[in-house]
Amino acid sequence: MFSGPRYKWYLVALLTCNAALNYGDRTATSAVFPLFRAELHMSDVALAAIGSFFLWSYAIGSPLAGLVADRFSRSRLVVWSLAAWSVVTLLTGISQTANQLLGTRILLGFAECLYLPAAVALIADHHPAGSRATAMGIHVAGLNVGMVFGAALAGYMAEQFGWRIPFLVLGGIGLALAVLSHFSLRDAAGPLVTGQAQSSPGVRQTMREIFRVPTYLVLLAEAMLVSVGTWMFANWLPLYYKETFHMSLAGAGFSGTFMLQVAATAGVAFGGVASDRIARRSLKARMLVMALYYFGAAPCLLTFLWSTNYSLVSLSLFFYSLLRAMGTVNEHPIICDVLNTRSRSTAIGLANSANCLAGGIGIFVAGYLKKDFGLSGVFGGVSVIVAIAGLLTLAGYLWFIEKDLKARGQAA
Repeated sequence: MFSGPRYKWYLVALLTCNAALNYGDRTATSAVFPLFRAELHMSDVALAAIGSFFLWSYAIGSPLAGLVADRFSRSRLVVWSLAAWSVVTLLTGISQTANQLLGTRILLGFAECLYLPAAVALIADHHPAGSRATAMGIHVAGLNVGMVFGAALAGYMAEQFGWRIPFLVLGGIGLALAVLSHFSLRDAAGPLVTGQAQSSPGVRQTMREIFRVPTYLVLLAEAMLVSVGTWMFANWLPLYYKETFHMSLAGAGFSGTFMLQVAATAGVAFGGVASDRIARRSLKARMLVMALYYFGAAPCLLTFLWSTNYSLVSLSLFFYSLLRAMGTVNEHPIICDVLNTRSRSTAIGLANSANCLAGGIGIFVAGYLKKDFGLSGVFGGVSVIVAIAGLLTLAGYLWFIEKDLKARGQAA
C-alpha cells in the first residue's frame, strides 16, 4: 500500500482504472447494435433508447448521488457504485428480451451515477489546486480509454462468441476491481470522516450556495451543450462507420471510438497539465482557454457535411476530440475553484444530471433525424452546438468568474 505523498497518485491510478470500466460498461452496447437489431428485433428508435434510458436514469440519480457524497464517505461510495454497476453489467449479459435489456440500462444509470461525484471530489480532497487539474485529467483519460476498450472488446468478442459474453467478462472485471478498491481507497483527512455523516449544511442551503455562483450556471449550460454532441458520437458513431464504410462489428466499434478517445485522452492529459500551469498564474484564465479550445473544435465537424472519405473524417474527428477535451478538462477544476469543499460533490452531481439529460435527448434526436439527414448531417450539426458552448464560456470569463473567485477569497 502506498502512503504519504505517493498515495494521492496511487489513488488517481486506481480511480482511473475504475473510470475506464465505468465508461467501458456503458458504451459496450453501441458496438453490438446490429446484433441487438437482429436478435431482439430493435428499431433505430429502440436502439436510441438503449443510450437514452441509461442517461436519463443517471440524470435522475445524480443530484442525490452528489448530496450523499458530500455527507458520507466518498471512498465507500466509489466501492459500492463499482460493485453495483458490475452486477448490473452481468445481468445485461443474460437479458432475453429488448425490454429486459432496456431495464438493465435503467439500472446501470442508477448504479453508475454514484461514482463520478464521489470520485472527482475524492481526487480534489487529496490534491491541492496546483496538481488538481492534472490528476482530474488523468482520471478523465481513464473514462476515454474505457470507451475504446468497451466498444472494441464488445465488438470483437461479440463476433467470436455472441453479444452476451462481453458483458459477462466486463462484469467480472468490475467485481474484482471492487474488491481491490475496498482495501485500497481511503478518504482524505479533513473534509470527511470515513463511514460517518459530515456536519454539513441542509440541502436547501447547499443548493442556494451552488446556484448563487454565476460561473457554475455558465458551466452547467456549456456542459449540457457539449454533452449533446459527446453522447451522439458515443451512441451512433460505431453504426456510422459500419453503415458508411461497411466494416465488421469489431472494426466499427474500434474505429467509432479509437480516434475520438485517443485524441480525448491526449487532450485531457495535456489540457490538465496546461490548466494547472495557467492556474498558478491566474485561476480565471482556465475559463478563457476553455472557450478558445471550443472555438477551435467546432469547425472540425463540418467535414461530415461534404466528405465520406475515411481518412479525412477520422482526422477531423481526432482534432475535434483533442480540442474539445482540452476545453472540457477545465470544468471540474473550475467548479472546485469557485465552490466550497462541502458542496463540490453536489455541484458535480447536478452537472452530471444535466449533462446526461441533455445527452439522452441528443441520442433520441439523432435517432429521429437519422432517416432524413443521415448520421453525417447530424454529426455536422454538432459543430454549431459546440460553437455556442464556446460563446457561453467566453461570457462566463468576461463577466462572472473573477467575481466568484474573489467571493471565495481566491486570487483571480
